[in-house]
Amino acid sequence: MRNQTASRAAAAALLIIAVSGVASAHTGEGAAGGFMAGIAHPLGGLDHLLAMVAVGIWGAFLGKPLIWQLPVAFPFMMVVGGALSLNGVDLPHVELGIALSVVVLGLAIAAAWRAPRPVALLIIAVFAICHGHAHGTELPEAASAAAYAAGFVLATGALHLAGIVFGLAIGSVAGKSILRVAGLAIAAMGVWIVLAMYGHVVDPPELPHLF
Repeated sequence: MRNQTASRAAAAALLIIAVSGVASAHTGEGAAGGFMAGIAHPLGGLDHLLAMVAVGIWGAFLGKPLIWQLPVAFPFMMVVGGALSLNGVDLPHVELGIALSVVVLGLAIAAAWRAPRPVALLIIAVFAICHGHAHGTELPEAASAAAYAAGFVLATGALHLAGIVFGLAIGSVAGKSILRVAGLAIAAMGVWIVLAMYGHVVDPPELPHLF
């Protein structure tokens, strides 16, 4: 049963990657910058990276069907958030929402919270819209919006898959304790990010730019 769940989660993540790859292939020449920028954004921001890995870890903890529903819902709602941004729809406190996503998802893992499916999906949807809106706001003016979206969906799917693999790999009794410690560490980093936003602590170290 566990192997079947893992296979389904991997298939869902690979589907995200495949769809984004097809999308990028149809964006035309000159869109490479937008595609690479879309990939680099979630990989280069600590808040984005932690939240997206946490989605996969929490999904792995919750099991089916959420193990594959969360990683599919997050990129989908990110695209919705990006579309809102590109169409001039302003959302308040987006950056705070992103930082809080790290805190909440980390605490959900640390507390081993088996949220009801509608609640888990609602939490994912709200935070994903914040992440997607930020992606859309930071879209380079000269970049292709379609290529940029394909890039960040690809990177998001890869990070979700990494979280799922990590969560399943340490799913033993001892591993669950380690998993909860990892969630606590993610939440603590999220608190640091929130405090840094208001100048109470120094900013967390920046991740190296890959592109």
